[in-house]
Amino acid sequence: MTRVLLFWLLLILTPPSQGHRLGPKSRLRYSRFLDSSNDVFLRWDFDLEAEVITFELQVQTAGWVGLGVTNRYTNVGGDLVVGGVLPGGNVYFSDQHLKDEDTLEEDGSQDAELLGLTEDAVYTTMRFSRPFRSCDPHDHDITSDTVRVLAAYGQDDTLKLDRDHIFVKSIFLLQIIHPDDLEVPEDTIIHDLEITDFLIPEDDTTYACTFLPLPIVSKKHHIHKFEPKLIDHNESMVHHILVYACGNASALPTGISDCYGADPAFSLCSQVIVGWAVGGTSYQFPDDVGISIGTPRDPQWIRLEIHYSNFHNLPGIYDSSGIRVYYSPRLRRYDMGVLQLGFFTFPIHFIPPGAQSFLSYGLCKTEKFEEMNGAPVPDIQVYGYLLHTHLAGRALQTVQYRNGSQLRTICKDDAYDFNLQETRDLPERLEIKTGDELLVECQYQTLDRDTMTFGGPSTINEMCLVFLFYYPRNNISSCMGYPDIIYVAHELGEEASDSMEGMMAMNNVEWTPESIKKAEKACKEAQQTVIIKTIDEVVENTTGWIRDILPTPRGPCLESTGGKVEPQDKTPAGFRASPLVLSSSSTTAPKGLPPVTLLFTQNHSVSVGPEPLASPHGLQLAACISREGERRARLCESNRVPTEPG
Repeated sequence: MTRVLLFWLLLILTPPSQGHRLGPKSRLRYSRFLDSSNDVFLRWDFDLEAEVITFELQVQTAGWVGLGVTNRYTNVGGDLVVGGVLPGGNVYFSDQHLKDEDTLEEDGSQDAELLGLTEDAVYTTMRFSRPFRSCDPHDHDITSDTVRVLAAYGQDDTLKLDRDHIFVKSIFLLQIIHPDDLEVPEDTIIHDLEITDFLIPEDDTTYACTFLPLPIVSKKHHIHKFEPKLIDHNESMVHHILVYACGNASALPTGISDCYGADPAFSLCSQVIVGWAVGGTSYQFPDDVGISIGTPRDPQWIRLEIHYSNFHNLPGIYDSSGIRVYYSPRLRRYDMGVLQLGFFTFPIHFIPPGAQSFLSYGLCKTEKFEEMNGAPVPDIQVYGYLLHTHLAGRALQTVQYRNGSQLRTICKDDAYDFNLQETRDLPERLEIKTGDELLVECQYQTLDRDTMTFGGPSTINEMCLVFLFYYPRNNISSCMGYPDIIYVAHELGEEASDSMEGMMAMNNVEWTPESIKKAEKACKEAQQTVIIKTIDEVVENTTGWIRDILPTPRGPCLESTGGKVEPQDKTPAGFRASPLVLSSSSTTAPKGLPPVTLLFTQNHSVSVGPEPLASPHGLQLAACISREGERRARLCESNRVPTEPG
């Protein structure tokens, strides 16, 4: 009995370690509405060193609220941290998962830590933290990939799922830089690059291009921010907007025309300087980087490309979309550039139908960069990137090789979402030296298709592109590869004497899981042609071979200190005591919630952190719902957590 009392005394009196953890009142830098009615609002922030993320969910309801993570295909198995405030003022909170579409089940391991729960006349607000990766297989990892955030709520405290109150939104949770964190010069000037009153054709896919001058300035300025300029009722039709810098020697056409149609002049200018795609928002460059305008070396004209997807073939729709740029005479340290990598889109790229997974590769060899640049190329400092495929894309990564060995993965997203394409900043800047090789790998799934998918501009075609944002700027605009399609055709038992016959032969293949894997292997083993292009449309080719990609090692999970782990994790990971009863009022657990998740308070809210610990009541409450202080960063074997599907 003495040992038990001593344990409880230590648990009550041990204050939580502060470390880097965001407390109950810390400002959370990021925010997003999760529903179209703007009733479900999420704030969040994270600590990369501690590998802990903090969420605050605010919902217009007097019932329970829930937040978690799910996967691409189904909400079943998604994790959901739920909480609420009962009419008498008692608070409940629990780490759960969706057992099926309609049923929640509490995790054996409670890996979420409550930081606050309030209810007023309008909102229920819940703040909690959790590790990026726990050892509980019911908890989805928080990674630098696209994360499908799951939110749900009820109109009362009965824990029952209502499909009308369940929302899933793809978010880059681990953003590195946010515009609100960066200084905006007071002398900023705004300039719009836009198409005016363009009649959108009644076609599924249209690429509209026009050529526009950049702002005319008498001295050097830097563009430091851009954002999409969209017409409200046309937002769903605009798939992406790209701005290409034109070489000053280019003879450019006038008017608006198909970018890749009968007039090849409308496809001139291939160096992307800014880009936006569906799901994206504004982007502000880091404080030491900008797009230079106003010097003899800088482009004076751009090609504006807008991809429209008029899937419903609506007539009579006019559009004036474009890109708004912000520039200033206050100069930054570096002039930025964009290097386009990936699979050369047309005409070699193909993806078989019925593929659970199919990998495509595009190689870049930088050994000719200096020769094509016309001057020494300083080491390229990469600070950001944009990934791009169409509807069949599931994952992308860019891998760097030096002296024949894999050096690093520059960027990757194993949960890519076509509907969320934003420029993303790297956690640290990476260096590319002349002579390095860069390999882009794209993963596709075509289980819903019974015909071949070819590379091309339409949304139902495919692309495999990565845009690297870097400094200091050079003249190289793109470096992309494609495999020897004749070799691929021969490996599949088809006759072909040129590239066109090789592509046509793909339609003759009987596509089975075995032939799909055989085609994937042949594409990887085939010699790649690498096409390098400069801003002045100078093109050179070289060849190379695809190297193996070593998998990125998976970090250790954080062992739970809030309860036992699931049986398949084998080793118990701590202990969570039943909460102490701090209120004499009677209470009933919400339907579906075990009584162990109830946290009793005297008021209609609970706020957990340094300040409430000043009173005995706060000490007791912290003992109930903290994790004996700061989470112990103990490691457990990574093989305790089964690999999650694609």
